[in-house]
Amino acid sequence: MPFGFSGSTSGGTPALSGGSPASYFRVPLTCYTCVTAQTRLSPSFAPAAMMTELLTDLTAPKDALETSAAVKSETMSPTEQPIFAAGGGDTSTAAAAEEKADGGAKAPAATAVMATTSDTESGIFSGESETCVEHECELDWFCGTELKLICSQCAKEGSCRGHNVTPLADRVTTVRNQLVDACEKMQLQAQRMEKFIEHTLTAKEQKLQSSASMARERVVARVSAAREALEEEEQRLLEEVQREEERVEQCLLTQRAHWGQAMASLTRTRSSLVHTLTHAPDAQLVTSIPEIAERVEDAEGVGQPCDTEQLNMRPGCSDSQLLRGMWATAMLHGPNAYSLSTLKFDERTVNPHLALSDDRCTLTFLHKKPRQPLPYDPARFDCWPNALGSLSVSSGTHSWVLDVGQSAAFKVGICYVGLQRKGSGDLARLGHNDQSWVLSHYDGEYSFWHAGEKVLLRLATRPQRVGVLLDWPGQTLLFYEPESAAVLHCVTQYFSAPLLPAFAVTDQSITILH
Repeated sequence: MPFGFSGSTSGGTPALSGGSPASYFRVPLTCYTCVTAQTRLSPSFAPAAMMTELLTDLTAPKDALETSAAVKSETMSPTEQPIFAAGGGDTSTAAAAEEKADGGAKAPAATAVMATTSDTESGIFSGESETCVEHECELDWFCGTELKLICSQCAKEGSCRGHNVTPLADRVTTVRNQLVDACEKMQLQAQRMEKFIEHTLTAKEQKLQSSASMARERVVARVSAAREALEEEEQRLLEEVQREEERVEQCLLTQRAHWGQAMASLTRTRSSLVHTLTHAPDAQLVTSIPEIAERVEDAEGVGQPCDTEQLNMRPGCSDSQLLRGMWATAMLHGPNAYSLSTLKFDERTVNPHLALSDDRCTLTFLHKKPRQPLPYDPARFDCWPNALGSLSVSSGTHSWVLDVGQSAAFKVGICYVGLQRKGSGDLARLGHNDQSWVLSHYDGEYSFWHAGEKVLLRLATRPQRVGVLLDWPGQTLLFYEPESAAVLHCVTQYFSAPLLPAFAVTDQSITILH
């Protein structure tokens, strides 16, 4: 939180133990040594909670602190005295030493020193009790206009009359509250950075290894189908995958180094502010506000980590036009060609605007809806003129060919088994959702559709037949022209569920060929 605002927590900074920092200043706590011991005994004791308890102890009523200090000074060894005593806040030990060395002659002086170094009304130890040079009064007020300590006379009728003045105790409490909020915010930011480094970047590294391995296997598998003609292409693509892997690896290393340094810098800044919060005297703490604000601003400028596409491999780095064409030819015309020889249209899915032939291989568009309605079936498309295939695919390599003839409007492709069947929205419209992938011919134009995005295809001739090749192990969908084995379009996609052949027609008919 920038300085100059309220000391309460704000934004996403969680309140301490369910309340604002100021509410803790009313609860008397143990000394800093006890708090330190608690943190050693309890690993779950958060630094922010420790600072809050310290602030609570520092802002306790004066009488309670003096009584507690008197009791502790009798029961604690010199090494167990509170940390503020080591910082110069408690001079009773030094006074006693002087009294012993001088035979007790300096007892009154020691008493005077103890009186001047006692706690102020805010309950915070000061190194010395300063007085106003002009009025010879205690500097127990703070001028926000001139950023200096003043006495009550300066505030009422002196040089700071009419300025923005507040009691020193209130100002110290506000500054400490702001420091607590700032330190908590830094702690949460460091935790987010640590989570990003340990989880996101680690997951990216694992995903990189898996993606690179899959890319290599895909390249080697396809090149093996036509080894003699594709040896040079294989080597080139493997090198491209290697370069892409090295690029992503370098990005991950850079990200890890950057955010690691940012987290270390943030931790150092936070530790420095915690030290200032717990050790600085009141006067030094209040007068150091600009410097503290600059540190907090620098820490806030570190920024937040985020995931980017630069941390992923390019999906097409393992593919090329030559490899795609040769591989498709080998799969479709080679000795190990695959086909869904028993594929037919599933009559349960056929829209009422479509007529299905007796052999369930031809789908014809009807300009008028039949008078006799088809029986209700949850699998049937009730609005869009769609139909699905009778066989699902979740492994292996498969192909099927359709005779599109003179049809001027059709779609051919695949979809997930769970594609929505009812309604006129895009969820049931082939190619307009993330559940389907189709090649479309409409109004003389060929295009590929997926998730509502259109890719225009430039074809030299109008194909009479369109083939679909689905390679599940390679996660590849390819559309081709069977006569010439020309590739019409190809996509590499991660399929997460069983797929069905998908079709649509709004002009004449289409037929599944075997």
